Amino acid sequence: MREKPKQQMRIWAVLCHLSALLAWILVLFLVYIGIPLFLPLNLLAPLMIWRLKKAKYPWIDFQGKESLNFQISLTFYTLIFIVISLFFVLTSFSLAVTINSKINEVQLTLDSLLIVLTSLISLILILQSFLVTFAAIKAYNGQHYRYPFTIRVLR
Repeated sequence: MREKPKQQMRIWAVLCHLSALLAWILVLFLVYIGIPLFLPLNLLAPLMIWRLKKAKYPWIDFQGKESLNFQISLTFYTLIFIVISLFFVLTSFSLAVTINSKINEVQLTLDSLLIVLTSLISLILILQSFLVTFAAIKAYNGQHYRYPFTIRVLR
C-alpha cells in the first residue's frame, strides 16, 4: 500500500499543476490587451518547481513530470492549432480576393472563421482548466492522476 505524501509535498505538487494554469491565463490576458505573445510560459513555473523539488520529494517528481508532460502536449497541440488556423484564414482570404468577392463576403468569411476559432479556443481552455484543477485536487489528496491526451516526453 502506498503511503500518503506529507502535506508540504502535496502543496508543492498542487503548485506544479496550478502554476501552469495561471501562466495560460496570463498569456491570454496579454494577448487580449494587445501584446502578441506566445511563449510557453505554462512550462516555466512547473519546470522550476519540479527541478528544485524533485530530488527532495519523489511525489513532486511524479506530479511535476505529469504536469510538464501535459503542458508540453498542450503547447504542441496549440501550435498545431495555430498553424491550421493560419492556413484556413490565408486560404479563405486568398480565395475571396481571387474571385473578386465583395467586401461583405470577405468580412463574412473572416468573421465566421473567427467565431469558430474563438469557440475552439474557449473549449480547449475550459477543458484544460477542468483537467488541471482535477489533477491538483488529486495531488493534494495524495492520489495518482494521469492526464488524458498526453504525450509522455518526460518519463
